[in-house]
Amino acid sequence: MAKTTKSTKTKKTSAAKKKTAAKKKSSKHLGRGLQSLMTPAQQQAAKQEASENGEFRELKLGEISPNPYQPRTEWDEQELTKLVDSIKANGIVQPIVVKKVSRGYQLIAGERRWRAAKLAGNKTIPSIIKEASDEQMLEMALIENIHRSDLNPIERANAYKEYTDNFGLSQTQVAERLGENRSVVANHIRLLELPQEVKEMLVNNALSMGQARALLALPDENLQKKLAYRAMTGRLTVREVERLVKKQIDSLENPEQSSENIEDAKSAHIADLESRIRESLGTKVKIKTNKTGKKGSITIDFYSLEEFDRLTNIFGVNLKDQ
Repeated sequence: MAKTTKSTKTKKTSAAKKKTAAKKKSSKHLGRGLQSLMTPAQQQAAKQEASENGEFRELKLGEISPNPYQPRTEWDEQELTKLVDSIKANGIVQPIVVKKVSRGYQLIAGERRWRAAKLAGNKTIPSIIKEASDEQMLEMALIENIHRSDLNPIERANAYKEYTDNFGLSQTQVAERLGENRSVVANHIRLLELPQEVKEMLVNNALSMGQARALLALPDENLQKKLAYRAMTGRLTVREVERLVKKQIDSLENPEQSSENIEDAKSAHIADLESRIRESLGTKVKIKTNKTGKKGSITIDFYSLEEFDRLTNIFGVNLKDQ
């Protein structure tokens, strides 16, 4: 009986050791984010897929330099912070793509992840090492960024232009490689002809691409800047800017008709506002502004005391107690 008891104790001790070892082994996987949720088969499949597309390695962040052909020049701090939080919580699921250079590695794709990993305090980052020419580096960086909604029109235009200039490709060839319409490439590249002040309005979303494209028809940079500022401060629509540009061009061809051109476009915008307010209030409305368009007055007509009461009620003014 004693031998049986000893044997039972030995088995229990052995089982406890195995359980402890299993816990230790399991604890090594804690904090690895989504990787800890992947089965061994899934992890092997991910590594196999990476190896087929290039060599998969965990690289030191300090060994990696940015892609010189990266089209993005502005980085949204808020979006980057979100990515940092995601990396801290879940790790980096998608590897970056790099190529070997004389001193370390150079990014091909994944600069946002690389930047966020550094901000998150990571020391290394999962990477796929590929062989790539300068043309391929630019192409991959473009493809990664080109369909992002937060890439501003000037960043996109510079990327297209760099592609055509560096590799001797036509706009049609660039469009075909990137799966874009040729007119999209051409219209973006033309934006680079605008004055620097107007391009900055585009970068800052103060001017839309449609408004900027309309300004390209003007032959003079000063006119482009002047009308861009008017479009921005007057909140003109694309159609209003197009009409304004057409009138300005007509005035250059027929100088005697030039005096009212810009005011006409301004009047068109005000007339639109008057129409919308009139529809809302159900009565005639007149808007007057000073020369700068920053001050003015609104006149609202009424044709009976009943209509006056109706309007005051709309404005939330109670006159019944007076």
